[in-house]
Amino acid sequence: MFNDIGPLELVTLVVLAVLVFGPEKLPKMIQDVTRTIRKIRDFSESAKADIREELGPEFKDFEFEDLNPKTFIRKQLDNDELGLKEIRNGFDLKKEMADVTDAVHGRESESSASSSSSSSGSTGGTVDMTKKREKLDQDERPPFDADAT
Repeated sequence: MFNDIGPLELVTLVVLAVLVFGPEKLPKMIQDVTRTIRKIRDFSESAKADIREELGPEFKDFEFEDLNPKTFIRKQLDNDELGLKEIRNGFDLKKEMADVTDAVHGRESESSASSSSSSSGSTGGTVDMTKKREKLDQDERPPFDADAT
């Protein structure tokens, strides 16, 4: 519950509680707070039990943590009915990035070199992906790109 509170922050809270409530009232306040937290937990558990009871036997394995979108997605991705692990294992990100880098620099990558040498109908030319700026005349305006604005 309080995983992100460090020891210095905890000591500061204790000192502040002693200063605000005093050493005589502090144990009573701690008891009241723990009793309130316990009542809230009991109320929450009884509400969960009522909801499970109302849903019926079809939802006996229903967990409220599954309503969290992150947990739901993680649980669905772990279920391999869709074959996602096969797709994930078949995708080599380093190879794909190397192909993109080679295309940007105008080099021929290993996979495209083997595919272009095996295909007879290829043009053999590479696409120049570098933008070369053309010199404009004095009165000429640069071209307008609606997507760039």
